[in-house]
Amino acid sequence: MAGDGRIARLVRITGRVQGVWYRQWTVQEARRRNLDGWVRNRSDGSVEALIAGPEAEVEALIRLCGDGPPAAAVSEVKAVEAEDPGPVGFEQRPTV
Repeated sequence: MAGDGRIARLVRITGRVQGVWYRQWTVQEARRRNLDGWVRNRSDGSVEALIAGPEAEVEALIRLCGDGPPAAAVSEVKAVEAEDPGPVGFEQRPTV
């Protein structure tokens, strides 16, 4: 994947982000952009996502995560470099 403009980011979103349709919203937004990865709730109340694909699309979704779906109240979005999972699609995973 290196050299083709793909990046991967592990993103942690905090605030009122559970019970507000945040994960399904993330899946829809990622699939619309043809991104790869996953999203899941964390037991600490945050949402975590691995987002991979073309840099511009990944960065655009990370920016959108700062707003989230209408019922969300995001307080912080942190993104760090991550290993690209390759072309695997985008899914919702169980809480950890």
